[in-house]
Amino acid sequence: MKKRLPDIYYNPMSMIGSAIAIISLGTILFLFFIDLLSDKTAIYVGIITYIILPSIMIVGLLLIPIGAYLERRREKKHGKREHMLPRIDLNEPRHRLAFSIFSLGTVLLLLLTAIGSYRAYEYTDRTEFCGALCHEVMEPEYVTYLDSPHARVRCVDCHVGAGATWFVRSKLDGAYQVYATLLDIYPRPIPTPIQNLRPAQETCETCHWPLHFYGDKKRVENYFLSDRDNTRWSVSLLMRTGGGMSETGPAEGIHWHMNIANTIEYAYIDQQREQIAWVRVEDREGNSTEYFSSEYSVPGDELANLETRVMDCMDCHNRPTHVFEPPARSVNYSLALNQMDRSLPYLRRVAVDAMLRDYETKDEALLYIEDYITDYYRTTYPGVYAQRQSSVEQAVREVQRIFSRNFFPTMNVNWRVYPNQIGHLEYPGCFRCHANNMFSPEGQAISSDCNDCHIIMAQGEGPPRRVLTIDGLDFEHPVDIGDSWKHVACHTCHTGT
Repeated sequence: MKKRLPDIYYNPMSMIGSAIAIISLGTILFLFFIDLLSDKTAIYVGIITYIILPSIMIVGLLLIPIGAYLERRREKKHGKREHMLPRIDLNEPRHRLAFSIFSLGTVLLLLLTAIGSYRAYEYTDRTEFCGALCHEVMEPEYVTYLDSPHARVRCVDCHVGAGATWFVRSKLDGAYQVYATLLDIYPRPIPTPIQNLRPAQETCETCHWPLHFYGDKKRVENYFLSDRDNTRWSVSLLMRTGGGMSETGPAEGIHWHMNIANTIEYAYIDQQREQIAWVRVEDREGNSTEYFSSEYSVPGDELANLETRVMDCMDCHNRPTHVFEPPARSVNYSLALNQMDRSLPYLRRVAVDAMLRDYETKDEALLYIEDYITDYYRTTYPGVYAQRQSSVEQAVREVQRIFSRNFFPTMNVNWRVYPNQIGHLEYPGCFRCHANNMFSPEGQAISSDCNDCHIIMAQGEGPPRRVLTIDGLDFEHPVDIGDSWKHVACHTCHTGT
């Protein structure tokens, strides 16, 4: 066979490298066109096309010059070459062909590298790459993301944002996450990256601008008691959202806390930022007031060493997307929407109890939920079960759906792991500061007046009554506990069950 390339190319390593590069290139082009022609490429096809195969092709290309170099060393050792370096003579047909192949190959490689690099960058920014590639690891975050208000916002838009610095940081963090996943050394559950999130003003406020929030918003909360009749208790609230536009009035209401007219700093003891020891409020005129916790009393020298933070959106909206609802809250939602038959005795209690057992896997949980609910009505209320078996089966399916949406046994994830500080029912939330435990040196307390943030317009059994009061109603607890609710934080009793 006539050799068309220089002799040093014809060695086993260079030939193997050429074969690897050609096969990889052909496969990349094939999968690339599939990606272009299809509406949605499978997640694993993308990682093979833009990450794995290009790496294999580069290895093959590197083997070609390495093999040629080793072949030249071998020939030099045996005295077959007169020169230290290869001599290129474009008048020689074989040299001219090798030079042409090398030049065209280099241009083609650079072009494909540019296209592949962009596609790899674009691919790693996809939501599917973040959530579905490491299925078990990121399943809790991905499932809750798909059911969230931000389901059409890419993961990178919040977790990375704009700018090269944060992009590089995210990819470096991602490299370690891949390493931890491959070696199965990742934590279960995955800790919330509170310390590493970029400021909310650089991400949240690209869409949500507190300066332009104003007015009040009506909100109806439906609760169901754990009694035989699953008694409904509704509370209609006028949420004082507030804002800071001069045309719409001064900064007030809930968004008084935002750095529109005031700057709030605080020092915290725990990593969840629930134990707050010190707060400083500064208004536009520069007047500031400091408050010290009577519950978490910290000596001055230790207080100076605590981490401090300027309050922003994420201090209340700390679970804007990945929300793991407590079982009681989820069951309340379903009952209010008639997704379960409220006439089934003790359904609210039974549905919640079915989810509270410790499970090893999701399959085990779904099977137990079905057996638990079915057996309860079959044995305790056989007449009800005989007449409304379809309602019991519907309740089983709904409770299984709730469990699948909020519980992930293999990752040890449920509502207890990731507190949601919006409100103050199941988690400390507002009561981190507004619990009559923060005082200034002059004895001034941070307000704990409920009406600062919301006004109760109507409350009681059944659907919300058409009651309107300017001053708001006094809160009435659905179960008579006297005045205890005035002195004990809600989350002390309401643990999500």
